Amino acid sequence: MAGKSSACKVRNVDINPCIEESDGSQKCLDAYNYDKSMCSAYFMRYKNCRKYWHGVMLQRRRDGVKPDMPTAEEREQIITALGGKPY
Repeated sequence: MAGKSSACKVRNVDINPCIEESDGSQKCLDAYNYDKSMCSAYFMRYKNCRKYWHGVMLQRRRDGVKPDMPTAEEREQIITALGGKPY
């Protein structure tokens, strides 16, 4: 049962800010028969996404802002204010 709970968290847009990048990586792997060398750009995009939002989460935690991870709506506002994804 714990596995199912974990899977739900990964697909929750309020918890996981990088679903789009994760899905892109998976689709690339599917398209290229799991040849990882063909999907390095997707992997880097996902890695940069995770790194960026992890930094945001840590800063919010230091500042005492709850929740630690901005909601999907807040993230959309942040990305719009930045003029696009910073990763």
